[in-house]
Amino acid sequence: MSFQTIPGQAAAKQLLQNGLRQDKLSHAYIFSGPVGTGRSEMAIALAKAIYCQNGTDDACGECLECRKVEHSNHPDLHIVAPEGASIKIEQIRELQKEFAYRATASGTKIYILHHAEKMTVQAANSLLKFLEEPTSRVVAILITENGNALLPTIQSRAQWIQFTPMAREQMVLTLLEEGFPAALVQPAAHLTAGLQAARELIGANWFAEMRTVMLQLAKETLTRFPTSMITVQQRIVKSELAEHMSSLFDLLILWFKDMVQLRLERRDRLVYNDQLDWMSSLALSRDVSVWVRMMEQAVDLQKRLRFNANSQLVIEKMLVEMQGV
Repeated sequence: MSFQTIPGQAAAKQLLQNGLRQDKLSHAYIFSGPVGTGRSEMAIALAKAIYCQNGTDDACGECLECRKVEHSNHPDLHIVAPEGASIKIEQIRELQKEFAYRATASGTKIYILHHAEKMTVQAANSLLKFLEEPTSRVVAILITENGNALLPTIQSRAQWIQFTPMAREQMVLTLLEEGFPAALVQPAAHLTAGLQAARELIGANWFAEMRTVMLQLAKETLTRFPTSMITVQQRIVKSELAEHMSSLFDLLILWFKDMVQLRLERRDRLVYNDQLDWMSSLALSRDVSVWVRMMEQAVDLQKRLRFNANSQLVIEKMLVEMQGV
């Protein structure tokens, strides 16, 4: 893993590599941005570049230090992730204890906190003291989806690096070039913010099946409604797809967007363009305002899922709403 192997994020790379060349790295960074934008990969690339025996502003990937980082056994690199739902004060205290010891020949100790926004208040306050009074040469990397969720005092003591989603068109092109099926590439590129997240979604065993089931439900609900309720029971409730109900709504919302585009006779950016044979005629059977209203209902019902509403009742309510509009 080096900076050059991470797609996009040119501004982040330039800032970090300038710091490496000038030996002016910050003692703490906040890598903030959506999942899948390369935040974790960039953190490892920075650690490798700092420890690399051959490079100045990037890792060679071949020296002993680079290999230690690559294999997660570098003695001066410590990675912390939530235990359960949060990062606890005991984890930060353990980190402080580790950092009380002198670094090895590298002279620099690095710690990476994944999901830094999930620190408990006590853990965050303990980390703040650590940031203010490091016991040795330290580089901290706090990885988070929302840097604003961190304590303001932590925010002010770290250098922010914002990670932005990759352009969707570029994601699609890259994934197609890598050989992924177009039918899965399109929705994955819309539901994720970066290549790695998209690859993982496409590779999930349930994703292709969920796409197929969603399309079946949409078609049945609007043409032969009773059948869709049977499909919910047989293909969702009694299968592993029940664990991914929110993703069903994600895919359904994309489908509604396609129906709006088809109703407006726009076909250049469709997600489900392999389904045009039946979607085109169905789209014309309802006004644009109806499709928009269905999409709004899907968004609202998806929110209820996040508040632990009964998933079967939620999807059945969605289908009833669609059929009755």
